[in-house]
Amino acid sequence: MSQDKPVAPSPVTLAAIIGAHGVTGEVRLKLFGEGWAELKRYKRFNEGAFTLQKIRDDNKGGAVARFAECTDRNTAEKLRGTALTITRADFPDLAEGEYYHADLLGLPAVSECGEALGAIVQVLNFGAGDILEIERPPVDGKPGKRFMVPMNQDAVPEWSAERAIVDSAFVVD
Repeated sequence: MSQDKPVAPSPVTLAAIIGAHGVTGEVRLKLFGEGWAELKRYKRFNEGAFTLQKIRDDNKGGAVARFAECTDRNTAEKLRGTALTITRADFPDLAEGEYYHADLLGLPAVSECGEALGAIVQVLNFGAGDILEIERPPVDGKPGKRFMVPMNQDAVPEWSAERAIVDSAFVVD
């Protein structure tokens, strides 16, 4: 007999340590979010393993940070390649109609008639707004085909934590 256990949400990676900076334990960061100033709002990373003391722009698109747990260059070098993560619960609250890409990934997509279309596998943005990439269910053991729809009111009139409803006019076979 198996028991279903609640699945913990996946951590969200905001940056990665790419090396040491100086001799006092500062680290250089590669950023995956909107910049170093946004990263400053979070004080604890990796389930409390790292406590951010200070962070600044490196003027190269990254950042330099100091963590309480890293006090010398040798420790900083050993952290190279470490992803800095937070949980979804650490995110700021959103206004009505806003969403986090992490909340859309894996979400089932259905037509307005309730037909299963697949799952959202990627959220892209080429400059004109977000685009959802949806993968259809597998067929004969082969991965399902993918199609894209704009993440706007016309194409996706409704979404929730359970599903995204896609207007059939935007569904590609």
